[in-house]
Amino acid sequence: MRFFAGVFVTLLVIMDPLGNVPIYLALTDGRTTRDRRRLAWQAVVVAGGVIAAFALFGQQILGYLGISVPAIQGSGGLLLLLVALELLVDRERSPAHVDEVNIALVPLGTPLIAGPGAIAATIVFVRQAHGFHDALAIGVALVCVLALIYLALRFSLGVLSVLRPGGIHLLTRIFGLLLSAIAVQLVADSIRGFARLHGAGA
Repeated sequence: MRFFAGVFVTLLVIMDPLGNVPIYLALTDGRTTRDRRRLAWQAVVVAGGVIAAFALFGQQILGYLGISVPAIQGSGGLLLLLVALELLVDRERSPAHVDEVNIALVPLGTPLIAGPGAIAATIVFVRQAHGFHDALAIGVALVCVLALIYLALRFSLGVLSVLRPGGIHLLTRIFGLLLSAIAVQLVADSIRGFARLHGAGA
């Protein structure tokens, strides 16, 4: 239970269910309630699949490809920056483009929910696990956190009934600015991580 509590609290803080709500509302602006609910469910499933894959094969994948955690942080930051620019700049999207790009995969599923921090923390917990019970604790903690994220996204739709189009437009710009700040922070963390790696190597 102590190991489960540590994994649960760590993943909950890193994955931040409430913190993802504003970005989710901004990215799903203009979609029907049914589509928003579907995207919320798909994003959680995608995030769970990504983290589970890294939990099982993360060390082997990173080692085989020679990829470090700072590299994942940097790529995630650049990807989020592109999404932030989409939110900050008025750009008309055709229906075909909207259908073609599934935001449940990118950026909601990853790197917003299953971000570099969650992936790195999961890999660390897997290294610390001893036996079946610790592995089960990691799995149950991940499922619990993902369930809370889905509930946060699912019930955030009530906010849209209060806001008018003008309010949603304003919030989209604000959330785009916040998302760009998150992206820059990820890139900065990546640079610091590379500096630590080269410092340790020296």
